[in-house]
Amino acid sequence: MLGRFLEVSVHTPNALESMQFYQRLGFTAAAAGDTWSHPYGVVTDGRVSIGLHQYEFDSPSITFVKPDLWRHLEPLEKLGIEFDFRKLGENVFNEAGFRDPNGLRVTLLEARTFSPPAVDCDESLCGYFAELGVPTQDAEASTRFWERLGFVGMEAQGARFRRISLTSDFIDLGLYESRDIQQPVLAFVDPQMSDRIERIVQRGVEPARLPKGLDKGSNAMFIAPEGTPLLLMTGDG
Repeated sequence: MLGRFLEVSVHTPNALESMQFYQRLGFTAAAAGDTWSHPYGVVTDGRVSIGLHQYEFDSPSITFVKPDLWRHLEPLEKLGIEFDFRKLGENVFNEAGFRDPNGLRVTLLEARTFSPPAVDCDESLCGYFAELGVPTQDAEASTRFWERLGFVGMEAQGARFRRISLTSDFIDLGLYESRDIQQPVLAFVDPQMSDRIERIVQRGVEPARLPKGLDKGSNAMFIAPEGTPLLLMTGDG
């Protein structure tokens, strides 16, 4: 319905600084194309790609590629999608965007803006990328919204706060009901997460305050230079 997942796009004041931070955590740089006129870099762990845009926009955005984009907007509108912007035409790079009920930006592009790395990527020091966690105040309405777009929702059992898992073929989302999570987070899991956290701290990256219900040592939150939270939790991938 939305196309193929491309990246989690984030605004950064300094694309190079952000890229170096993620590489310190074991992410691999991808070859960015010349689609954008602003400084742009991409890092990936093989499961999630993070697009670092030195350009101000509603960040973060979950970004998909949909060839012949202009043909697919009307069917989405019939599902109740209201587009915030459209840039369509023969002389422009076609893109369109809308928001989910939580304000999360969703961007559709006509083509890729980077090439995957030439070598296979291993997991980063953060562990197995599980999902993009999205804070919500109405999990039911948000679940219905994403299910119309092809995601499958299921309430997670044993979670430390209420969490709805939204799965798809390319990327999973998590709807989080937690007062301590106020912005989207990149969530990673590993049964031996404490070892990973120790290795990250040894590289000079200091953890931030954790959401309530998560124990220090076996869980951690790290903040990238541009402000993206990375939530590392003990658990199976």
